[in-house]
Amino acid sequence: MTTTVGHYLATRLEQIGLKHYFQVPGDYNLQLLDELLKNENLTMISCTNELNSAYAAEGYARANGASACVITFNVGAFSALNGVAGAYAERLPMIFVSAGYNTNDEASGRFLHHTIGETDYSYQEEMFRPITCKTVRILSAEEAPSKIDDAIAAALRESKPCYIEIASNLADAECPDPQPVEFPRAWECTYSHEAMDKATTDVAEKLNAAANPVLLAGPHLRPYGAIDAFQKLAEALGCAVAVQPNAKSFFPEDHPQFIGHYLGNASAPGVEAIVDMSDCVLAAGPMFTDYSTVGWTTSVPSDEGYIAVTEQGVVTPDSEYTRLPIAAFLRELAAKVECNDSSLTQHNRDDITGEAAAYEPLADHAQLTRAEMVHQINELLVTDSTLFVETGDSWFNGMHMHLPHDAGFEIEMQWGAIGWSVPSSHGYAVARGNEHHTILMVGDGSFQLTAQEVCNMIRYEDNITVIVVNNKGYVIESALHEGPYNYYKNWDYPALIDAFNAEDGQGIGITATTAGQFRDALNVARQHTDRPVLIEAQIEHDDMTQDLVKWGKPVSGAIGRPPADAQ
Repeated sequence: MTTTVGHYLATRLEQIGLKHYFQVPGDYNLQLLDELLKNENLTMISCTNELNSAYAAEGYARANGASACVITFNVGAFSALNGVAGAYAERLPMIFVSAGYNTNDEASGRFLHHTIGETDYSYQEEMFRPITCKTVRILSAEEAPSKIDDAIAAALRESKPCYIEIASNLADAECPDPQPVEFPRAWECTYSHEAMDKATTDVAEKLNAAANPVLLAGPHLRPYGAIDAFQKLAEALGCAVAVQPNAKSFFPEDHPQFIGHYLGNASAPGVEAIVDMSDCVLAAGPMFTDYSTVGWTTSVPSDEGYIAVTEQGVVTPDSEYTRLPIAAFLRELAAKVECNDSSLTQHNRDDITGEAAAYEPLADHAQLTRAEMVHQINELLVTDSTLFVETGDSWFNGMHMHLPHDAGFEIEMQWGAIGWSVPSSHGYAVARGNEHHTILMVGDGSFQLTAQEVCNMIRYEDNITVIVVNNKGYVIESALHEGPYNYYKNWDYPALIDAFNAEDGQGIGITATTAGQFRDALNVARQHTDRPVLIEAQIEHDDMTQDLVKWGKPVSGAIGRPPADAQ
């Protein structure tokens, strides 16, 4: 039996659990899109441009565990490259599909449109190789099944994007039917049971000998399927549990062992002290960068008492065990540790006060402030909701919000591309469906980069609330390094909804300048779950979190330090 290359791809996308794919049409991929449309179990989601399409697919992967993005050759692919790189940095499996040139043109020596004016057309694959875990080019129908399967298998196994290029004239070419196949996920790989036993015994001995053990959840718990295993270990150990900012929601915030996020001097109240006092910190799925170490000013975790459980294996102060999956290691370790709640007891003993303790609601007529806005948004969060926070002060506003049980939190702290959150939250909302409320907090500057994707939130009737924090400038950049380049033309943000609605849309746009207006706007969002609601929250430019300032100065200093030979 035979099928077409495009139908083969569609079948595999369906088999790995996709119900939607994101696309932007171009003349090279039109035949492929026709073939994909023949699969009635997949829904095509159109995007306004290729960058937004890749970002939307990234958000879909956050909710669904995998995603697909289909675009055209060169001009489309290069526009999408930034979003694919973000998915790679955030460890999200995206099946990135690009149409290619017609196979008859490869040896012709003729120049093609949408190219750089060279006759070697392999450069697109080369450019995507560093930001994907597997690249394949399909130049004959016979090789399509094996190459498609190899790429998809790599993406799911490594939890990273793959790249599939399909020649424009092969989408409807015949190839063998898809045969049964298994695509193991990142947490299902085989490992040495002898090595696992030795590693878990070694780490358990170190944790059991520690006076004040602490657990730290990292962002790679999710892509490697280890969130539940981490909680089991935490409950077996009984100690204080902190999370890195991009692991917020990976450990329940209503759990008695949860103490808050760890970010050096910008940590949740009391957390830095507890981590500093610990003689044994086990970090599961961590990622330490100049951002997460506050410009390399954070010395924790110390080498003497630090245990890292990563996708490469387990590293202790005196040993290294490779090729041990995070989830399996944490599960087996949980059976060998002894309960020690000393660090949690110390945290609960400390007199910790924060912004929440001092908060008093503002009168309805009062000018809206950042603190008031944050507390009102926190009240909008419920169990079946997810908060997206854009790069900038929204990070810190979101970090200090309390998540109800099973509420989600999405942040892009590794890649940190401004504008990411608008299309990503759209993709996430598509994946979760309208029973789930997606809430986006995005600064005005970031919003301007990808604002046009709001029109597709309207088109697909997303249950999403977009809160545009209009403080008239890039506040995060001002915190890092002030200059005239941090300011831009202001927009009438709610008026965009009228333009995007056109003749058939039902989106709602609202401006809030006072505490009462913002409260009323959020009530509108609660009442309209069948359409997007955009709320412009106007606050003063210098009304920012203290954490942004504490974090921003050291990070800026690290970025701007002179060359080593000049110091």
